[in-house]
Amino acid sequence: MGTTESPRRVTMTPAARRVLEAAARLFYERGIHAVGVDLIAAEAGVTKKTLYDRFGSKEQIVVEYLADRDERWRAFLARHLEAAGPTPRARVLAVFDALGAWSPQHSPKGCGMVNAHAEISDPAHPAYAVITGQKRGMLTLFTDLAREAGAAEAEQLGGDLMLLHEGALVAHGLGIFDDPIGQARERARALLA
Repeated sequence: MGTTESPRRVTMTPAARRVLEAAARLFYERGIHAVGVDLIAAEAGVTKKTLYDRFGSKEQIVVEYLADRDERWRAFLARHLEAAGPTPRARVLAVFDALGAWSPQHSPKGCGMVNAHAEISDPAHPAYAVITGQKRGMLTLFTDLAREAGAAEAEQLGGDLMLLHEGALVAHGLGIFDDPIGQARERARALLA
């Protein structure tokens, strides 16, 4: 297992924000290893010196990209959970609704964390903790919601819901069948019945 320690984060200046936005687009579209700092700097309209002054390394840009993506997802999800109200079953389904609303715009090629993990599987890499932390956070959310729903085996149900969620996200990125997120939502509804 990787470290659970949170990685160092960078204070965002306007130039750093431009670097992060360019890197996020490029990393998601092309892959982390396929994108170099020269391209990121050129796309962001900054010099390599500015890039390194702000981030220190490409690894740190990857950490910021993944952490920013996770923060945006969690905020998006929080709004859906809040709108669902206090009922745990409605909140579980709201997670799938959030995924369905998020994925077309933010994850057309699948989960950014899963895609990053395909390239970063070394627990010593500083971004590894961001990737696994995001997935552990989702598992905890599903398990907590299962417990709140009164499930006798909340950990098992939380894991089942997580598998549905992750499978739907991967299937969405592959585009091999229609509406995997909607299908996963219906399976989740059946599990909660």
